[in-house]
Amino acid sequence: MSSLAAARADNFYYAPDFNPDVHKSLNKYNGQHPLRERAKKLDQGILVIRFEMPFNVWCNGCGHLIGKGVRFNAEKKAVGAYYSTKIWSFSMTAPCCQEHIEVQTDPKNHEYIVVAGARRKAESYTAADAGTMELPDTEETAVQAKNDPFARLEKGVEDKQRGREGAERIAELREDSAAKYMDDYTMNKALRRQLRSARKAEKGRDALREQLGLPEAVKLLPESDRDAQEAAMVAFGGSSGYANNRKHDRRAIKTQSIFHPGATKHIMPSQQQANLAEKGLGVRGGVRKKLSVLDRAALLQKRKRMDAGLQLALSGRT
Repeated sequence: MSSLAAARADNFYYAPDFNPDVHKSLNKYNGQHPLRERAKKLDQGILVIRFEMPFNVWCNGCGHLIGKGVRFNAEKKAVGAYYSTKIWSFSMTAPCCQEHIEVQTDPKNHEYIVVAGARRKAESYTAADAGTMELPDTEETAVQAKNDPFARLEKGVEDKQRGREGAERIAELREDSAAKYMDDYTMNKALRRQLRSARKAEKGRDALREQLGLPEAVKLLPESDRDAQEAAMVAFGGSSGYANNRKHDRRAIKTQSIFHPGATKHIMPSQQQANLAEKGLGVRGGVRKKLSVLDRAALLQKRKRMDAGLQLALSGRT
């Protein structure tokens, strides 16, 4: 679809003779209502809307069941009023046999009623089926209590008992209030002491805020143990922390052996080998044995090569 056709389809096409000062809008220029076909009977007070069937109904024309929630293009109009609330009528056509169905609102009972074309399906549920608890009818209970002399007598006794308990509670509250506010000077002194401590703490927080360089709009709250614990758990990264970690890692590298831990568990340290070589001893298969002059010289040369390799490795890591 071209851009011009798309603009016409969306009703965004302005003709060359369109004058906004005269026509005001595209709907007035085209001579149509903004709701289009839905408002074709608006002069009769009828508006076409999408209406959902509020409950299951049987069609009077063919006996077909129309389920709850089925949608129709219904004609909505006002047919009366209940006090200041309008009564609306929804007229539609059944999809099964083209039977005319009319449903009206019932503001008095907060319900819908079927006026013509169908009848409501009778459905009853118990509290057990719905998984709820059945509550007694308060109006019926009130009427029975009003007509029952024993119920009236019991209610009168209960009211008198509640009245006595309420009077005792009120007397206790009055005594407590009188004891608290009998000494006005002491109460005023305690209140002023509390306010002074609060003002002093607030001034301290303002001084800390100015020291931190925060604006006046930022109000610091009193410190708490929980805030201190949460702040201690936060780790902030930075150049100093990175440098410390780097120094720690390099120190660990310099102190550890260049050989794999599993490969060096049967190798004797160079210093121990050198000490044994000076004594003319060596270790072969875990047993110390006498070494010849040549073996001793070879072992000392091997130790020098190992030390040189270790120094070279450490200098390369630095």
